[in-house]
Amino acid sequence: MAPSWLLKLHMSDINTGVSINKVYRPYTNCEAPRQIFFGGSSSGKSVFAAQRCILDVLTKKRNYLIVRNVAKTIRLSFFNELCKTINDMNINQYFSINRTDMVITAKSGYQILSAGLDDPQKVKSITPIKGVITDILIEEATEIDYNSYKELTKRLRGISAFKGNKRITLLFNPILKTSWIYTEFFSDWEDDKTEYKTKDLTILKTTYKDNSFLTDEDIELLENETDSYYYNVYTLGNWGVLGAVIFKNWRVEDCSEIRKIADNYKNGNDFGFATDPATVIRTHYDKTRKTIYILDELYQTGLTNDLLAKEIKAMIGYEYITCDSAEPKSIQELKNHGVAALGAKKGKDSVTYGIQWLQQQTIIIDTRCQNAKNEFSQYKWKEDARGNVMPIPVDKNNHLIDALRYAYEDEFKQRTGPITVNI
Repeated sequence: MAPSWLLKLHMSDINTGVSINKVYRPYTNCEAPRQIFFGGSSSGKSVFAAQRCILDVLTKKRNYLIVRNVAKTIRLSFFNELCKTINDMNINQYFSINRTDMVITAKSGYQILSAGLDDPQKVKSITPIKGVITDILIEEATEIDYNSYKELTKRLRGISAFKGNKRITLLFNPILKTSWIYTEFFSDWEDDKTEYKTKDLTILKTTYKDNSFLTDEDIELLENETDSYYYNVYTLGNWGVLGAVIFKNWRVEDCSEIRKIADNYKNGNDFGFATDPATVIRTHYDKTRKTIYILDELYQTGLTNDLLAKEIKAMIGYEYITCDSAEPKSIQELKNHGVAALGAKKGKDSVTYGIQWLQQQTIIIDTRCQNAKNEFSQYKWKEDARGNVMPIPVDKNNHLIDALRYAYEDEFKQRTGPITVNI
């Protein structure tokens, strides 16, 4: 017999009718063991995934594990979306939320757990208090590698009180066709379709046009994108083929051992608040080997300068940090809060000189610095109408890279003469 609290819960108490976008409603009960929701920016796929997750845990005896490549990025993305969904659906009384551990427990005892793939031991040991994990949801799935995905599939084991299929759901923007996801799941995909279904796999492609809750400003921003790659991927939701990326001299490694011997720290900051994130980058420079180690990062919107100062001091202590000099007031406020902040000198052609110098280094990004990896993967040169590459960087995916340029300004600011960048 169902518990009394569940018997009292009526669908009329849940505001699903006005909050779930129409395109996603047929997928609230989808049982395919592999499910993919991909497409353009602002298409509502994360919101729907959170809504379905909450309803499943509340009424269907499912336990969810939410994963992302780096644990700390979950808190500001999908975990917040889950909390917002509970509030929007007016069902707070049916859940207990542990914000410290990012665990949400329904009155039924079934749970939503969260973990980052940067802590593999936690992923292996994480267990719900009731039953087994029935669902794994991978946010920003293009960030993880194929081996991590295969390891996650092993977590869907054990007898479950829920008699339906166990499922893995992937959410992402289709950044590059070189992704393992494209190879693994899209061999039979037709680009002119929006849906693909087999017994074991369901794929749904959506764009901003499928989201009924966007503002006119949101829509205008997406429709007015001028760069062909970003328009194709983030506006139209198509798989991307990236042209001339600016940096090819980087790789990803575990920098744990470098941290033990690092002594030549260089730190940079790029300001942001609402749309653009505030970023901080912490690096070690091995000048002899011309190698930059990116050891830590901050990439967050909504930080006032007092909160930003707190984050900076937690990351670098009282070391110097070179900041974007376009905001002298913000630099002074950081100083007022105890940050050893310096303004970047910049100057004529400083962006191009900085890119040129960085192209001549070896750049090693720690495995935990996901946003740095994202930027170095996508920062690219502009192209003209005929597709010819121009030595002008597209002003996107460069917030941490700008901070990196500021951090190393002293290494290249004295340079004069012709600028030769690799394009």
